[in-house]
Amino acid sequence: MAVEAAPLYYEPLLLLGGAVIAAPLFKRIGLGTILGYLAAGIVIGPLARLISDGEELLHVAELGVVLLLFIIGLELKPARLWAMRRSIFGLGLAQVLITGLALAAIGSFVLGFSYGAALIIGFGLALSSTAFSVQMLEEQGSLNRHYGQTSFSILLFQDLAIAPLLALIPLLSPGGEGAEAISGERFLLALGAVVALIAAGRYLLNPIFRVIANAGAKEVMIAAALLVVLGSATLMQMAGLSMALGAFIAGVLLAESSFRHELEADIEPFRGILLGLFFMAIGLSLDLGMILSSWLQILIAVPVLMIVKAIVLYGLCRIFGSDHNDAVRVAALLPQGGEFGFVLFTAAASAFIFPSSMASLLIAIVTVSMALTPLSVKIGSMLMRTVEEEEMDEDFEGAGADVMLIGFSRFGQVASQVLLSGGTEVTIIDHSADRVRAAGLFGFRIYFGDGRRKEVLEAAGIRRAKLVAVCTNGVATTDRIVNLIRDEFPHVRLFVRSYDRAHTLSLRARDVEYEIRETAESALTFGRKTLEALGTEEQLSRSIVEDVRRRDEERLEIQAVEGIYAGNDKMRVRPVTPEPLIKPTRESRRLDKEAGEETLQQADEN
Repeated sequence: MAVEAAPLYYEPLLLLGGAVIAAPLFKRIGLGTILGYLAAGIVIGPLARLISDGEELLHVAELGVVLLLFIIGLELKPARLWAMRRSIFGLGLAQVLITGLALAAIGSFVLGFSYGAALIIGFGLALSSTAFSVQMLEEQGSLNRHYGQTSFSILLFQDLAIAPLLALIPLLSPGGEGAEAISGERFLLALGAVVALIAAGRYLLNPIFRVIANAGAKEVMIAAALLVVLGSATLMQMAGLSMALGAFIAGVLLAESSFRHELEADIEPFRGILLGLFFMAIGLSLDLGMILSSWLQILIAVPVLMIVKAIVLYGLCRIFGSDHNDAVRVAALLPQGGEFGFVLFTAAASAFIFPSSMASLLIAIVTVSMALTPLSVKIGSMLMRTVEEEEMDEDFEGAGADVMLIGFSRFGQVASQVLLSGGTEVTIIDHSADRVRAAGLFGFRIYFGDGRRKEVLEAAGIRRAKLVAVCTNGVATTDRIVNLIRDEFPHVRLFVRSYDRAHTLSLRARDVEYEIRETAESALTFGRKTLEALGTEEQLSRSIVEDVRRRDEERLEIQAVEGIYAGNDKMRVRPVTPEPLIKPTRESRRLDKEAGEETLQQADEN
């Protein structure tokens, strides 16, 4: 039986083994996991020929990109997406048009392609890789930074551009009569699909998830999450749009849902595995024979492509208000060809716009440009200017105390007051030079440094510290610091500022000794003061707050075991009578009795 079953598991075992070996190895040597996955795919496929159906695998692995866009959509509420409209429809549109026309001009006037072939090649190469770019932004923790949002806006418009580019193929195809009608039908179909998806997301998804959540079957919730993602992606694909765009729209529509964190937790494992598989599939499908036979064309074409795109991206980013460093970051991140080029060039070859050999060459150029993206990012980092405001030496002379406090924004400043007032020596580090200078004016002993770097923590005296208080702002930054300290300094006690309930649960899963949601205590105090303003006695209001705090902790303990939607019985959703929260004392019972007797006596007299 084992021998018969072996072929079924042969390819998955090879892929999993390659991922487990290559990704950590490349991460360790500083090349990143993406190149690790690519290298594993190249070794397993073109070199060792252990797996030959890389293109088929690529179709399945593209679901990783779909799931990635869904999770990004969950983080972008509609109001925030609307605020990005200038970058999406201004910068994104300009990038596609200018880059596409520039590359088409090179293809037509320099290389002698027909106008139709030059346009398809130019606009196909103008699109960048969503999978590579967003994955690199996530690894850097930069998706929410200005240049990360700018990059994502460009990528989002490129996904929107897929439909008109597909519609362009029959127009440019030899003998493409009737293409206008086909294009009109595609436009109406695409518009109808988007409207239908938005309507379903607004009026159906939340009620459906509410019913499933109340049923308490976690596996059904996971199945429903995958159904929503794949269903929306398939609807967009049937309409001639990008599958990733459909998943992104579904994510945005659920961004304000109370089920957002549960959906993200359910989808994340599938996203991680399939996205890694996507990069491996690109390596598997790489045609080494084509690269070897056309090495000179590829050697010239790839740098030209990446340089032209980088120049256009840099110039447009500057025009749209980005500073030099952000413009360089975007230009270095998005100069590669994109995965959609595989589809576009194959479709163009089928429509006889150019031969199949040209499509294979273009696909090889796109793939090589993807593989060179980490190198372009490193080159970009060397072209950035040092920002004067951030110029500061990492001088840790005199550092080292029982408590190391990382992050000196509002939360860290208040926490430091308690520690210093209690007579505790504190080593404070922060990565903002402006904040370090400002704090120094008030007399604080604070050091400039990035808590995400091991050498900074060691220089600041973490091996001497009995406790580290992580008071940083963002979830990604906090998690990187926590993971680093857990891996490199496991003896240290960790007290961490958490962002929300889901973050609290993830920190507890990593054995953080103490965490507190950044707004929890202030919200409890706010609620207590509000009760007192409405006439509730102070003793009663304090007891109510203690009861809320106790039930909240019990709910967290339940959620840590059963999931984010467990323990709902610990919440109050309707007003309750609060008097039982205070246990009556002997004195209070005596006073109540005397008051009652006095009331009865007055009633008898009346």
